[in-house]
Amino acid sequence: MATLNEIRNRVIDSLMSIDNSQYLQALEKMIKSSNVEHDKIPITEEQKILLTMSEDDIQNGKMIDQDLLNKQELQWLKEK
Repeated sequence: MATLNEIRNRVIDSLMSIDNSQYLQALEKMIKSSNVEHDKIPITEEQKILLTMSEDDIQNGKMIDQDLLNKQELQWLKEK
């Protein structure tokens, strides 16, 4: 069975790939109206490191367009 962190990370990964603003707004509304506690969630040291690395990448312009990334992934998969 998946741990809470694994499930959370899969949900975050899925959210990051959504580019439909109406869909995201509906999800946000659903989350806000739920009975979920909105306490701070502790993160692991590994997650902190990944977040720091992400911030560094953003500050240094090391980003890639989602469409280009998808094309590169498809190409990579075809080569496997």
